[in-house]
Amino acid sequence: MRRVVVTGLGAVTPLGNTLAETWSGVKEGKSGISEITLFDASDFSCKIAGEVKDFNPSDWMDRRDARKMARFTQLAVAATAQALEDAGLTKDTIDKEKTGCILGNGIGGFEVTEHSMKKYFDAGNARIPPLTIPLLIPNEAPGNISMIYGLHGMGFTIATACASGTDALGLALDQIRSGRMDMCISGGTEATVTGFGIGGFSVLQTLPTSFNDDPTKASRPFDKRREGFVMGEGAGILILEEYESALKRGAKIYCELAGYGASSDAYHITSPDPSGIGGALALKTALKDAGVKPEDVDYYNAHGTSTPINDPSETQMIKMAFGEHAYKMKVSSTKSMTGHCLGAAGGIEAILSVKAIEEGFYPPTINLDDPAIDEGCDLDYVPNKGIDASATGGISCAASGSLGFGGHNGVLIFKKVK
Repeated sequence: MRRVVVTGLGAVTPLGNTLAETWSGVKEGKSGISEITLFDASDFSCKIAGEVKDFNPSDWMDRRDARKMARFTQLAVAATAQALEDAGLTKDTIDKEKTGCILGNGIGGFEVTEHSMKKYFDAGNARIPPLTIPLLIPNEAPGNISMIYGLHGMGFTIATACASGTDALGLALDQIRSGRMDMCISGGTEATVTGFGIGGFSVLQTLPTSFNDDPTKASRPFDKRREGFVMGEGAGILILEEYESALKRGAKIYCELAGYGASSDAYHITSPDPSGIGGALALKTALKDAGVKPEDVDYYNAHGTSTPINDPSETQMIKMAFGEHAYKMKVSSTKSMTGHCLGAAGGIEAILSVKAIEEGFYPPTINLDDPAIDEGCDLDYVPNKGIDASATGGISCAASGSLGFGGHNGVLIFKKVK
């Protein structure tokens, strides 16, 4: 079977507009959560989010092209530019027929939908902006990236809610293994910090309301005071490449994407199955696909949303899949720092798992002051401060899991190349 490796990384997140800034923030245990500035949230019950700050699309693309893109696409284009540069690739050196773009996205151009619908209801159909449909549909992110770099390989958008980015990477892995592609630009992107987005999730009672005056404390996975997930936005893009091809061109290889597993809870449209059975199945499938034993995994980047329902059920899922080893490995939720970036989460968290392996560093779960042990949240979640793993031989294998509305579960396994 053809092996697949990671040769490039790019990130735009609430912690910074580059991979270096984002990873530095993670190592510092910094929160990217702040008061909402992208719209007037004064009348909203939740007034905080993980916004991408000081983002200028012109830093990454032609200004005229950027005007024809929704924010989620702009973020993806920026992260892709970073990832390709990191991989030592340019438009002229990519094999355009054997390279594709598969991205995860949950909702599409939310701000475009909101703006255009207001125009429609206020002034009628004649006032709908002409580019409304091309800007808002989720496939426009991989579509634009393919056009920018002249890629003729397959281009897909995967929409499995919060598991979208993870599932996109899993599909890319399978396509490279099959020989349909030699390289893929993959990951996730999302931009839903809008009035409609915050309002829609607020009425579902999924967002926190008690931390408006102290935003950096709001995202607190596995903690007793957790109240709900903090909306985030951003993009996380990885360059996946067939191993022999990467070696031939002398590429820098971060690690191997060795396995992928997916499942459905078949339980509830918004709540995870509290038993953890569905998520555990995805985890076990990913481990088997990677040829990895549970005890080989050093680090698990949890979905860890900071909601009352998710955190205990995900902990149960981890215990079901890993058995006693669940208590021996490190588990953390980087959403404590980035917020929940929905369709982008899987891409961003995959990148942080790759960096954890590269640098031998366990990312922390910040704001974990009082673990919800009475709810079964009793694993080693790396509370508040990251850990240097060099004393214990580094990190050889990491898993990254995502659980989405509708019961979608996805897990990726990364390991050092041997």
